[in-house]
Amino acid sequence: MGRQRTKSIVLVSVGMDSCVCAAREARRGPTAFIHFSYSQRTERRELNSFTAIARRLGVRETLVIDLSAMRRIGGTTLLKGRGRIPAPRFRKGEVPSTYVPFRNGIMLACAAAWAEVIGARRLVIGAVEADSTGYPDCRRRFLDAFSRAVSLGTKAGVRLRVEAPLVGMTKGEIVSHGVRIGAPFDLTWSCYAAEDRACGRCESCVLRLRGFHEAGVPDPIRYRGRRR
Repeated sequence: MGRQRTKSIVLVSVGMDSCVCAAREARRGPTAFIHFSYSQRTERRELNSFTAIARRLGVRETLVIDLSAMRRIGGTTLLKGRGRIPAPRFRKGEVPSTYVPFRNGIMLACAAAWAEVIGARRLVIGAVEADSTGYPDCRRRFLDAFSRAVSLGTKAGVRLRVEAPLVGMTKGEIVSHGVRIGAPFDLTWSCYAAEDRACGRCESCVLRLRGFHEAGVPDPIRYRGRRR
């Protein structure tokens, strides 16, 4: 038998980007999935999607971490009871109100701690910089710096790195790649505002719909006021 690939941990937020990373790692070899509940508006729907994605991809080693203290920190409209989700603006250099302060850094730190325990060597995150909305913790240079910090902040003998395989891709390219590898897009959830049918108007929905349109692939989830 050949040697098994090094185990990875995928941060599965259940959007289309993290789903593609999850499918990619499940195909490559042993992997574990981690998800975070931080009082986001669509918390329940995301948790259900996380369970379904892990089951569909045959991944049994999973962890859900409660970060509800982030609601007390605030600083974002993405949390429950923090006002309305604004219409997308997509202005270069402007960080939208849906940015959760240092969210990726906090989540990567938790994943790094779990990696030390289970012996994982790679932390895989579906961050995208190319056509993102300006979130500073999705930038390649941040992720590279965090990877270096992880290597310095873990115990001797631990070889752990952060990988963002989609960081330079467009949403259309991500959809096309996901279709090729069988990513379960029908189980994903990207909407910031709703849990039953996606609103189709928030920045995450707009980027998602743009990606499926560019790829020439129908989006399998339901939207308010739209027919499939």
